[in-house]
Amino acid sequence: MNTTISNSALSVSIKHFGAELFSLKDNQNKEYIWEGNPDFWGKHSPVLFPIVGTLKNNTYRIDGKEYQLPRHGFARDMDFQLIDKTENSAIFALNSNTETLQKYPFKFELQLIYSVENTTLNIEYKVINKGLNKMPFSIGAHPAIALPEHFENYTFQFEKQEVLNYYLLENDLISNKTKILESENNLIPLKYKLFENDALIFKTLESNSLTLLQNSKPYVKVDFEDFPSLGIWTKVKAPFICIEPWLGYSDTAENSGDLFKKEGILVLEANQTFNSKFSISIL
Repeated sequence: MNTTISNSALSVSIKHFGAELFSLKDNQNKEYIWEGNPDFWGKHSPVLFPIVGTLKNNTYRIDGKEYQLPRHGFARDMDFQLIDKTENSAIFALNSNTETLQKYPFKFELQLIYSVENTTLNIEYKVINKGLNKMPFSIGAHPAIALPEHFENYTFQFEKQEVLNYYLLENDLISNKTKILESENNLIPLKYKLFENDALIFKTLESNSLTLLQNSKPYVKVDFEDFPSLGIWTKVKAPFICIEPWLGYSDTAENSGDLFKKEGILVLEANQTFNSKFSISIL
């Protein structure tokens, strides 16, 4: 099942499976979200929960007991319920169940709240700890922006002038190796060569937004003030770019396996609620 919300400027469609955004069109019917062609990558904008990235050996421990989680967790591969809908907003919910408790021993409710305002799509995450104990988790976004022109016609512009220090992946884990993403006048031209070693992973940034330019003109802006970390990713020769606000990231090779001690993890107290929001604006 799919749900569509809209206003005079935007039309947004979301799959109930994974509560995944799969279409963002302007009022000229121009599509801004990657079509999901499996020849490159069969998703559009998956939800990353209760982990972001990859665990060491896909394994973690809670109170000495081992559990396994796949890359980016399980929420993206589960059916959500549509619990509220208006013309320009929709709320989807996923609740813990027998299946999730085997992989992740915490009672939770995850809500995704989509809303459109002018030419902006807001995406809010709400995580509710329904258990009696502290709950460790990460959450993140993975929207793929469609690039209808040649990849090299696009440029990134970070909000602030800063040293863009990113971490390299080794065997899907965060290594200790870093590189500087060189910019000129705060601009980074897109080249597939940047992604030969998979994603660019920024643990921290001064910038709270990133603008994608098409032929030097503003095209799409992603605002992520609530998210300290950011991933940027594509596949070589693929006509999309993922701009991924994260709260958390992959394990390091030195990780102990204790989820509470994982670098970048969030911990939510019993019966408490966590909120974060990012937005995608058509420029």
